[in-house]
Amino acid sequence: MLKKDNPITLVLVVLGVAILFFGTVMAIVLSFSNLTTSLSFGNKIGVVPIYGLIKNADTITEQLIAFRKDRRIKAIILRINSPGGGVVPSQEIYIETRRTIQKKKVIASLGSLAASGGYYIASAADKIIANPGTLTGSIGVIMEFIRVEELLNKIGIEMQVIKSGEFKDIGSPNRKLTEKERELLKSLLEDIQNQFVTAVAKGRNMPREKVLEISDGRIFSGREAKELGLVDSLGNFQDAVNLAKRMANIKGEVKLVYPERKRRSFLWDLLFRNLIDSITDRIDRHYGILEYRWNGEFDMSN
Repeated sequence: MLKKDNPITLVLVVLGVAILFFGTVMAIVLSFSNLTTSLSFGNKIGVVPIYGLIKNADTITEQLIAFRKDRRIKAIILRINSPGGGVVPSQEIYIETRRTIQKKKVIASLGSLAASGGYYIASAADKIIANPGTLTGSIGVIMEFIRVEELLNKIGIEMQVIKSGEFKDIGSPNRKLTEKERELLKSLLEDIQNQFVTAVAKGRNMPREKVLEISDGRIFSGREAKELGLVDSLGNFQDAVNLAKRMANIKGEVKLVYPERKRRSFLWDLLFRNLIDSITDRIDRHYGILEYRWNGEFDMSN
């Protein structure tokens, strides 16, 4: 019995060894292939999209840090199409961009719109490229409140508020602001505005007085912004890629590396995402949130 089974056993052993050998060789080949790719240090540029309202900085700052630490990424492009947004998220991205330019070149590429907080972030980059028709600038801060006092009176609803201090319910929707409250908020906005002016002056290496002259919230075309020194050159995204290549001394073809996008269902994107984003934006902007945001209409589909 053993003699009859031995040839079969031998065949199985040989077959197993062959499979193991083949698998090992393939693993080595694949590993070498991946290693070769990872050793291609000089042909990668990271692209960080900043689209729509800036409400949270976490995803963008995490990507900046990841690209900064990745030795394969030689330069970074901030692709901005945003009306701005929250003061603090804009500042957090600005700060992380300033840290990044100490390690790698960062170019801001402005799309259709890069206003207020969108421009605030761009000003932290080494260079800014805008299209001639880009809407940018809008250096300023805004705070909005909604008032429903008359509506409540009409439907017979009265609000009773008990507060620990005079200004505890400042911005309440059921009453007008007092003059003292207006002065207090005006002082607050002036401080936040000065922070904006200081950031732009530092990022763009411009005299503070020159930035102050155009920090009344007005918006500029890309061509006007270049004349004012807010933008370095005019061009599209590909021009930004070419500039990044030159600044990072990249020769030949370049690979653009984008952050991995979270998967969402097509139906959700088509029917609900833009609608919900628009509704939450309309609600948020009436609750006294300090924003570096242009107040015009904008397209968040990018």
